[in-house]
Amino acid sequence: MATSEHDRAVALLWGERPPSTRGPRPTLTPDAIARAAIGIADAEGLAGVTMQRVAGALGVTKMALYRYVPGKVELIALMTDTAIGEPPRLEAVDGGWRPRLDGWARRLFDRFWQHPWTLESTVGARAMGPHELGWMEQAIAALDGTGLDGGEALDVAVTLVGHVRSIAQQGAAASGGPPEQAMGATLDALVRGREDRFPALAAALASVAAHGTQDQALDVGLRLILDGADLLVRARSCG
Repeated sequence: MATSEHDRAVALLWGERPPSTRGPRPTLTPDAIARAAIGIADAEGLAGVTMQRVAGALGVTKMALYRYVPGKVELIALMTDTAIGEPPRLEAVDGGWRPRLDGWARRLFDRFWQHPWTLESTVGARAMGPHELGWMEQAIAALDGTGLDGGEALDVAVTLVGHVRSIAQQGAAASGGPPEQAMGATLDALVRGREDRFPALAAALASVAAHGTQDQALDVGLRLILDGADLLVRARSCG
């Protein structure tokens, strides 16, 4: 993202753009613009989002839309922050940091699952808005008092985000179905007839078929990450 685009996106996301004093009185809001764009992206992906399409959905001209949003880069930043939405309030979750982060990660997964295009719009150098930053704030705040330093708390949060993104991305690639199911079907087809070459994989797939232990990658990954974080927290309390 070019510096000027980044700066304009930050100003738009954080309400720092000065109101226009020229032309007709504003009739659109950033939220209305974002939601019109989100509707297109949910149906067609980011490739379907253009200034012309969004303007048409809002019943205005493309030039009129530019009065509110300088360009597509800024538009995507706005719609991403709107789609991610307000972060969950973790203070009401009983049981301490672990159930709070578990719930936080599952809610984040739901946002990615509802809006798969956000998996594309939330990578690389880009402007981040108050909603997205608020999610990270909640995760770090959940670890307050555990003894972890700032870098460790950030690492835990980033690792959780990475796992959530990975599972959501696999599900999106599987056309919205369980990601493990799609991968399992692919592996089963490849291994069938080659069991002697891949005996461990064949045995694992047979176990899945016999016991139904599939479609649990999100749960297993969260448990393993939080188990690791718990070991680190315990080590800090003993130190």
